[in-house]
Amino acid sequence: MNPIFRFEGIYTPVVTPYHEDGSVNWDALSDVIEYLIENGVHGLISGGSTGENYAQTVEERLDLARFTHERLKGRLPLVVGTGAMLTPDSIALASGGREIGADAILLASPPYSVPTDRENALNALAIDKAADLPVMLYNYPHRTGTMMGEEFLDRIGRSRNFCGIKESSGDINRVHLLARDYPHIQLGCGMDDQALEFFAWGAPFWVCGGSNFLPAEHVALYQACVIEGNFTKGRRIMSAMMPLMRVLEQGGKFIQTIKHGVTMNGIDSGAMRPPLKGLNKNDKRALEQVTRVLKKTIADIMAESGIGG
Repeated sequence: MNPIFRFEGIYTPVVTPYHEDGSVNWDALSDVIEYLIENGVHGLISGGSTGENYAQTVEERLDLARFTHERLKGRLPLVVGTGAMLTPDSIALASGGREIGADAILLASPPYSVPTDRENALNALAIDKAADLPVMLYNYPHRTGTMMGEEFLDRIGRSRNFCGIKESSGDINRVHLLARDYPHIQLGCGMDDQALEFFAWGAPFWVCGGSNFLPAEHVALYQACVIEGNFTKGRRIMSAMMPLMRVLEQGGKFIQTIKHGVTMNGIDSGAMRPPLKGLNKNDKRALEQVTRVLKKTIADIMAESGIGG
């Protein structure tokens, strides 16, 4: 069964830049969007956790999605995040995404309530009904407390809208399960330090927060593995990226690191909303060093492949 929408390439969950008073810096957000388009990402996600959705009202999230859609002007697909603790909030975000003109929605399990697979599936189907758009599922049990298990995946199969999944469990066995038993749901990497493994198992897309400030390098890995099928080159690029992956996935300061990376590129992303705080001087220095080495190494790899074909 062919999916109704193909998620392909690098999807960036866009950061939300703020002014010092905590209000949205719309000019900086516009700059981020243009930077991502210019550097070759394949789609944007508004209202993901990287955008600090947990610290925003439903109205703010819809305003951000509307602004992003207007700035994109159809140049890239837009996915609107619907994750929330309250089902009515998720439904409002889903229906709002449809009204805005989004291409798809991102649908996670509601955090903290820990629903059963059956309850979680019924919740997902209600959100899907409100949007009636292609759905990218988001399985992140470490944040939500709930795994999208086999009963869940079987139950949501009654709607063709469920055509992709951002898999962020960190369990490589889930990659095997999804690739083999649920091939009709496009497999997407949601665990940055496993991107190479996802691509080896046929994943056509990668949702990666780090692409906010290193889009070309993330695109390079996708290009090598998925488009060229050159996993020798892919391993070299992934090896160069691993120090960054360790900082992002194991450093405990995921959003703070990404926002500082955006600021390093000359776009002031501002501080985080509470309870998060910015990086300290040592963290900033470490990120700057990792980024400098990563960019040079990948540029050298790409120059080699350009010369040698």
